[in-house]
Amino acid sequence: MTLNTDAYIDRRRLKRGLLFWRLAAVAAVVAGVAAGYARFDGYPLSDYVARFEVDGIILQDPKRDELLAGIANDRRAKALIVRIDSPGGTFVGGETLFRSLRRVAETKPVVAVMDGMATSGGYMAAVAADHIVARPSTITGSIGVIFQTADITGLLEKIGIKPETFKSGPLKAQPNPFEKVSPAVRDATQGVVRELYGMFVDMVAERRGLERSRVAGIADGSVFSGRRARELGLVDALGDEEEARAWLADQRGVAKTLPIRKVALKRERELIRDMLDETVGKALFSERLRLDGAIAVWHPSLWQ
Repeated sequence: MTLNTDAYIDRRRLKRGLLFWRLAAVAAVVAGVAAGYARFDGYPLSDYVARFEVDGIILQDPKRDELLAGIANDRRAKALIVRIDSPGGTFVGGETLFRSLRRVAETKPVVAVMDGMATSGGYMAAVAADHIVARPSTITGSIGVIFQTADITGLLEKIGIKPETFKSGPLKAQPNPFEKVSPAVRDATQGVVRELYGMFVDMVAERRGLERSRVAGIADGSVFSGRRARELGLVDALGDEEEARAWLADQRGVAKTLPIRKVALKRERELIRDMLDETVGKALFSERLRLDGAIAVWHPSLWQ
């Protein structure tokens, strides 16, 4: 009787152990599948069309460039749709984004879809694409560069403050708010602006297949509707993402049935940034402070 009882207890213990490991194995499989779907947005092994959004102020961002390099190297990504809603940003930020998108275009077709706004650096990013789609009401253009400073010497004099600067040369740290802008400083600064402006015009002329003189004629900082931009040759078609998918299917053989996977940077955002985002909208306060140097941006309310 004792032997039978011991055997029964051992058998129960063995069954419980076997059930535990079976449940653990099932849980591991489920977790693995869930992780795969989370990693690839529900399409772990299939081909897809990537969607990348350029939203708000454009700054230099190595993580963004790494993400785009990953899309370029991903054989499952058959095309890239870039959704743009941006007034621009720093010149370096726009140029870097342009170069990153061109590297993607070396391996797969890239289409830009311009939403509410794609001006200055936002338009610079768009011209990196093989095909540009705008809505009829999209605000675009503003091809140009600005470099802003302020002269507060008069104010400082009124309140009894006289700044002193020691530097290695007359053009060092110029222009700056604590010194009057001399003719030499004005000429040097304007020369940098003209050089960067020429780079912007060259980008547009080359990518859009337009005569440089024609681009220079419309690159006076003016903004255009998407419809007018189409007439000027700055965009290829009017529409939305459906128009982009149709072009990819007709011109590049990218099937419309392929799923779209949104690719985005994963960032941990602090509470204060979330609060500022809600308060001031797309142009975050911290981003406003970082818009130093030469910028390619258009937004009437940005400096208010």
